[in-house]
Amino acid sequence: MTGHPLAEPVVLADVDALVAVIEGMRARSVRPGGRLLIGLVGAPGAGKSTVAAELAAALPATAVLPMDGFHLPQFRLVALGRRERMGAPDTFDVEGFVALLRALRDDRRWTEALRAPGFDREVEEPVPDAIELGPGLATVIIEGNYLLHDGVDWQRVAPLLDLTVALRLDDGVRHERLIARHVAHGKTLADARAWVLGPDEANARLIAPGLERADYSLSG
Repeated sequence: MTGHPLAEPVVLADVDALVAVIEGMRARSVRPGGRLLIGLVGAPGAGKSTVAAELAAALPATAVLPMDGFHLPQFRLVALGRRERMGAPDTFDVEGFVALLRALRDDRRWTEALRAPGFDREVEEPVPDAIELGPGLATVIIEGNYLLHDGVDWQRVAPLLDLTVALRLDDGVRHERLIARHVAHGKTLADARAWVLGPDEANARLIAPGLERADYSLSG
């Protein structure tokens, strides 16, 4: 269903409306033992983690898979000369992310527990096998910046998702949220503001075109 380039995303009123859409998809599923993969995409600070948690609380047999766990480790970023651009499309393990999505879509692995990396924001490092995606899940909510990005191999992601939702938030509010988040995880206020208006905002500009290809849109 996802990724229609000529159609504008359908605007949803709130998270409850999105829950109703997903419940309807689950009721109509023709894949016995299969699961739905729902993508939440948006700029940094748009509220992806918050909405994902609300969906998981409202929908039984649902888990959340953040894209952040697929950040490349710090030593790899340093070796590649990309540490100062951490969070850009080419600073993630796209191969590993795509491989896990394919495994989640494989109905033959319905009864198998899969593991995914998490992300420690205190040290800004991925944590291997931190997330368990247990057997029998009906829905996995995947949240991340580049689910609808069309560069650096990210174009392989959208076809693996059953539904995509673009999250939008006023830039001023989004910036203040991000600054507060960076300060909470150890940056000075000046450094946090510089990062938000520098690398984070550069990434937001890259993400923006893909939001138009989402199936639905939800504003914060």
